Amino acid sequence: MPHPDFSAAADRNKRPILDALGQVLPACGNALEIASGTGQHVAWFAAGLPRWTWQPTDAQPVALTSIATWTAQQGLKNVRPPLLLDVLSPNWLAQAARFELILCANLLHIAPWAACAALMRGSALHLAAGGCLVTYGPYLEDGVATSPGNLGFDESLQQYNAAWGLRRREDVEAEAGRAGLCLSQRHALPANNLLLVWVRQT
Repeated sequence: MPHPDFSAAADRNKRPILDALGQVLPACGNALEIASGTGQHVAWFAAGLPRWTWQPTDAQPVALTSIATWTAQQGLKNVRPPLLLDVLSPNWLAQAARFELILCANLLHIAPWAACAALMRGSALHLAAGGCLVTYGPYLEDGVATSPGNLGFDESLQQYNAAWGLRRREDVEAEAGRAGLCLSQRHALPANNLLLVWVRQT
């Protein structure tokens, strides 16, 4: 079995994210993870929420091997084989696919701004009735002081790629609204990150 990739950041934040999901989610359901990366998150979440079925995805073909290896090494039976999925693609999955949870961690700041609108549109299409989109990562917020660490991180991202950078929560909220979603919950997590819960507008 190949050795899976390892992300120190994913290892640090997997526990607080799972703790927050435990407060947000019902006991069981189907989950779609966008940008699963190494696969550490989905392996941890599937073990912690065993009554949920998880569909990991990533836009990078090389990531799929790592995702499959992490879940196989944990002996998880509630994780489907990983799929290629690019949020910017007009067709994510079969039109009939519906999920009680769509989870997207640490994507919006390392993708062009168009990915935000695409994430919201695709999520609105594939959320089951009563389901939610959960996003996690660092944000800028009006009226909330930005930590020096996040300011430095934002600067480094933009130096690496001018299309990247921390997003204003209010801008993300506007894109969600255009797709028919609204912000339902805001959870402040360690290291100046936010877990945001988005639901269909009523």
